[in-house]
Amino acid sequence: MTKRLGLIHTSATLVDVFAKLCAEHLPGVETFNIVDDSLIKNTIAADHLTPRTARRVAGHIGSAEAAGADHILVTCSSIGAAVEAAEPLTDVPVTRVDRPMADRAVALGRRIGVLATLSTTLEPTADLVRRRAAASDKEVSLTARVCEGAFEALMGGDAATHDARVAEALAALGAEVDVIVLAQASMARVAGTVEAPVPILASPPLAMEHLAAVL
Repeated sequence: MTKRLGLIHTSATLVDVFAKLCAEHLPGVETFNIVDDSLIKNTIAADHLTPRTARRVAGHIGSAEAAGADHILVTCSSIGAAVEAAEPLTDVPVTRVDRPMADRAVALGRRIGVLATLSTTLEPTADLVRRRAAASDKEVSLTARVCEGAFEALMGGDAATHDARVAEALAALGAEVDVIVLAQASMARVAGTVEAPVPILASPPLAMEHLAAVL
């Protein structure tokens, strides 16, 4: 029987990104998408994940299950706490996109850099890394930074400015840490274009590797 993966996005720009990754890593898995950019817009406006938005995230996860998903992937890190809260309410496995990345970072080094283009994503990702390190009984030190202006450039259609600012920030951060995690899936486009002295981890391909193993 064909497995079905439901993907929940907060930006339409990620649909094609994950479609290509699914075709590469999950060729025998049927996929469908739920896109609601108001989730990230409301989170940015409030400067944090609100209970109302968290309830709506849980509703989308429930809708994906009702649509027949055997596994659900939520591709936005800013709403990660809502994803974890919804997991016990769902009868199918749910994966927040940055969890496999956090586990890989903890395995690779003690000094971990976290780079984001949104402040609302920085703390949820850093918190996840800390908790995954604690679960592995490993002490880590985090250096967390926001790449100012990059997200706004990308949303305004200026991908070149976004990529240049992220690349510059990666080069600077790479001199201070053992491994860097990119806090947003939208930053993954830059990871393979930068020469850095340390590994740069992006959540989309690592999430796909995880799903390929479990599906």
